[in-house]
This record gives sequence, C-alpha cells and structure tokens, in this order.
Amino acid sequence: MDYDEAIERFDPVMGLEVHVELGTVTKMFCGCSTEFGAEPNTQVCPVCLALPGAMPTINGTAVEYAIKIGLALNCEIATWCRMSRKNYFYPDMPKNYQISQYDEPIAFGGHLDVDVDGETVRIEIERAHMEEDTGKSLHVGGSTGRIQGAEYSLLDYNRAGVPLVEIVTKPIFGTKEKAPAVARAYVAALRDLLLSLQVSDVRMDQGSLRCDANLSLTPAGNPVMGTRTETKNVNSLRSVERAVRYEITRQGARLAAGETIRQETRHFDESTGTTNPGRSKETAEDYRYFPEPDLVPIAPDRVWVEEIRATLPELPWVRRARLQESWGFTDFDMRDLLAADAVDLVENTVAAGASPAEARAWWSGYLGQQANVLGVSLPELAISPAQLARVVALVDDGSLNAKIARQVIDGVLAGEGDPDAVVAARGLAVVSDESALQAAVDEALAAQPAVADRIRGGNLKAVGAIVGAVMKATKGQADAGRVNALVLKTLGIEA
Repeated sequence: MDYDEAIERFDPVMGLEVHVELGTVTKMFCGCSTEFGAEPNTQVCPVCLALPGAMPTINGTAVEYAIKIGLALNCEIATWCRMSRKNYFYPDMPKNYQISQYDEPIAFGGHLDVDVDGETVRIEIERAHMEEDTGKSLHVGGSTGRIQGAEYSLLDYNRAGVPLVEIVTKPIFGTKEKAPAVARAYVAALRDLLLSLQVSDVRMDQGSLRCDANLSLTPAGNPVMGTRTETKNVNSLRSVERAVRYEITRQGARLAAGETIRQETRHFDESTGTTNPGRSKETAEDYRYFPEPDLVPIAPDRVWVEEIRATLPELPWVRRARLQESWGFTDFDMRDLLAADAVDLVENTVAAGASPAEARAWWSGYLGQQANVLGVSLPELAISPAQLARVVALVDDGSLNAKIARQVIDGVLAGEGDPDAVVAARGLAVVSDESALQAAVDEALAAQPAVADRIRGGNLKAVGAIVGAVMKATKGQADAGRVNALVLKTLGIEA
C-alpha cells in the first residue's frame, strides 16, 4: 500500500527494544574475554558452554554500567532486583535458557527526548534490564547467509554470555507519518548517549547495538491496539527507518484487504528494504520465567547509585549546542558534522590549536573525500586531530599552501609519519626564497610577452596566467599571493 494512504487510514503504534552490548572486559557471568573478532570458540569456558556443575557469578562492572544507563535515561534504579531464567530453545545458547530480568528490572520508568524536524518527541522508557547475549549461528551455503537455503550451520559461542542491557520503550503513539523518522531519531539519540557514557562502542555494524522494532496498526482514531510484529536485530539507523516504513505499508495492505496480522518476528532484508517472516512470537507465559536459583538478588546501595550519578557526563545534545554556539556554526554545519561522526574530531582539532572554521573545512572537505575513497569512517582515518592541527598551523605561518597541505595529509594517511616528517621527506615546503620566486616570475613573463602587455594595459585578470605558470614551475610550492605581488611589482604596477 502507498505510504501516504496507509498513514491516512491507520495509526501506527511502535515499541522499540534496543540491545546494547556492554563494553566490559569479561562476560556477564564468567571471566571469558568479550573481545570482538576472535577465532570461533576460543573465548569460552564451562560457564558459557553450560557444562554440568558450572556456576555463574555476576559481573559487577556490568551492573554499574546498567545503573549508569538507567540514570542517564531518567529511570528509577531498583533497590532490589534479581535475575530470571527465560526458557526456550536457543540453537546458540547451550543451556537452552537465557539469564535475563523479567518483572524486576534494574531500571524502570524513564524517558528520552528526541528531536524530529524541530519537534521534541518524548519517548517513554518502560525498563532497562540486564541479560546475557547468545552465541552466533553461521549459516553456510545459500546466497543470503541466512538459514533459508543454507546447507548447514556452524555455532560460535564466543558471544554467548556477553553482557547486554535491553532498553524497552512503552508503546509510542501519535507519531503518524513521522513514525519511521521518530524510530531513527530515538535509536540515534540512544546511540549518542551510550557512547558518551562509555559503556559500549555502539558499533551497529558489529552487533554492539541492535534494535528490535515492534509495530502495529489500528484504524485511524480507533483506540484498540492492533496485532504487532517484531522486526529483529536491525543493525543500522537507516534500516530502522526503512523497516518501520515498510511494515506500515505491508500491514496496511493486509488490513485493507480484510486479512489479519500474525504476531511474529520478522527479518529485515537490506537489499530489498522489505521484511520477511521469522517465527511465531511467544508471549511471556511461553518463556516460563522463574527466578535464577544460582544467583543472589541485586540490591544496589543508594550511596553507590549517587556516586555513579555524579560521574554522568554532559548529555551529547547539550554538549553539541554548547559547541555550536562557541564555534559560531549554523544548524546545517552541525548536522553535517554529526552525520559524518566528526563533532569529536573537530573539537579535538580545535583544542590542538586550529580554528573551528579550519577544522570543520578539513574534516568535512578533503578528509571526508579521502574517507570515502578508502571506504572508512572519518574516525578511522590514519590522521589524528593533533596532526591535522599541525598541518593547519603550517599553512597559517606560510610554510605550506593549501595544495601542498593536501599532499602532506596524503603522506600522513599513507603512514609516512607526522606532518613535519612528511614535509621534510617529500621536500614540500613552500618556496619562499625571494630570488628564486623572482627568477620564476621573470621567466614566466618572458615566455608570455602578450600576457605581460595585457597586464600593463590594465587587464589584471591576466595575472592569473603568470601566477599559474610560476606555480607549475615550482610544482605548486610557491606562495600564490606572493607571486601575484611580484608580477605586479615587476611590471611596475601598484598592487
């Protein structure tokens, strides 16, 4: 169904569940490493393999991070809570249950305000609870990498037991046509917040942050909730928005045709922008929750909670507003930097001595182009803010011009050393010797007498041809402004 028609006929209701892998050194209930990318099944032990007699022990840092997340989301922190067992068949969880929290989460009743097209939308938080991640199934054969069409599956238990916090919203009403944008804005704001808390690297491409998008439709103006679907493990901001939008059109078409919506999980296909059915969605009763008998309850001391509260950093959006005012940037400038993940880079470059305008111009301009060419993000480029600030300083003091500065940056990116080392090794300093510049100007004027005559006749635009010739002769290492002045002086024309 056309999106506009679906929105006219139905009201979308969303619920967003975001799973955050915590940046602890060890797993939730054992001492195994959580480092990403290790060889399969090399970071496992009797606890995360569920061998008989293995007993879990809770990770104190994970509890601290969960409390920090709850406080940042304006939640209440439980004075007493406990872990539960959530039972169903997990191919990649050897014990066939997940240690999680059910009716007694560590944090509950919060909110997060997000900006959508200049409008503030408050997202109410139902709870933030602790749990462990599952392992990973690797489906071999077939064309999609999914279980459909695969010849067989392999299991990697390295991720089994990695600490998670699941942040669950209350139903989100009243967003109408903005529902997909609200979903994206919420996950983006949550990602920024978690990164500022330093509790996770929030790498959606590596699964450190995953969103389950629940959506249902109800006839416009009808208060009765519709049947929901849950699109699982959406792993990019763009995909969150696309998945919600597609589900609105898919469910709208089915309801308009008199069909019913099946309560189920669905998978988002990046290549087509569509969702595909997974499994029938269980209810809480199906999971047969009961208190985890091998772990004692958690009762965070109030003094400890307040100590954690005192460590909370400046909120990302508050910080950005402060920086924008300090730098004199427009809203467009800041949106551009935020989209490129360059706010921190610009801030650190300014702290290293560059002006805000110069820092923004380099990160948004030439370095952005290089990142695209190399297929990496700006923070992944092999140049630090301090190195860029040094390049800017060399331009400011006349040691480099803009063209040579780009060559210096290329050398830094290629691993040739710091800017000064690249300048020395490549011989890239600006030609500032007056006699050398004068000789180059004289040679260029002698080679182009007609141009020299036009300049003497008052056509000062023709100076550019002589400056260009000098720049070519000096391999771009002359100071163009100084060359321009020398041309006029040589021809007896006042600047």
